[in-house]
Amino acid sequence: MTAVLDHLAIGTPALTDGWELFGGVLGGTWLYGMDSPGYWWGQLEFAAGPKIELLTPTGGTDAVFLERFLAARGAGPHHFNFTVSDIRATLARIRALGIEPVGVSLDHPAWQEAFLRPRDAHGIVIQVAQQAGSPSAGAPPAELPEPGPATSFGLIEHHVGDLAGATRLFAEVLDGRLEADGDDAAELTWPGGKRIRLVREDGLPVGGLLHHVRFTRAGGAFSPQDRERAGLLAKRLGVTVELAD
Repeated sequence: MTAVLDHLAIGTPALTDGWELFGGVLGGTWLYGMDSPGYWWGQLEFAAGPKIELLTPTGGTDAVFLERFLAARGAGPHHFNFTVSDIRATLARIRALGIEPVGVSLDHPAWQEAFLRPRDAHGIVIQVAQQAGSPSAGAPPAELPEPGPATSFGLIEHHVGDLAGATRLFAEVLDGRLEADGDDAAELTWPGGKRIRLVREDGLPVGGLLHHVRFTRAGGAFSPQDRERAGLLAKRLGVTVELAD
């Protein structure tokens, strides 16, 4: 059984800010997206690292989970997604840690999923999913700009109250390779340049907080205008972005 970090999902009431930041400034290119009951989602991929997924509610009873999230905290990181080769084996590992998954849906052979609540997953929703094939690309949104220069999505830094417990979840259940393990931080990697740094911090809400994400421009430096634009857009999206040359 394998699990791989696939994407970071960001909930937002206004998709344009996300397209401008992750596409126009950070060089993300359209992968796929579509309407699902209650929300619309679309994904951008980068030269390396996980994908970014943008979510926005579209109304109805199936939109309640996302509308509630946005009403409580505004735009911001919503979940980590891990693709797994055997979801039943993954669920057994999760339960062996004393965590009970929610939203378990195993009936559709093309897409099976389950979720960990933020209080069980150190401050953020975690989605595990087994997928047969890839969805059709769908048409990219009209407001998606031409991609800027290519970047790598090289790091997610996530602060947690229980470093040992978070490390155990990401390493033992979600197959992260432990690259560094100390009293105050741990770093885990997955194939394709995907990296999460866990940092111990006391007093966090729900036991954790996504601190920042890092993008590196492979072919040169970010301009002062790029940095200013990225900062404004990221603030509206409720995420802190570090730009590295």
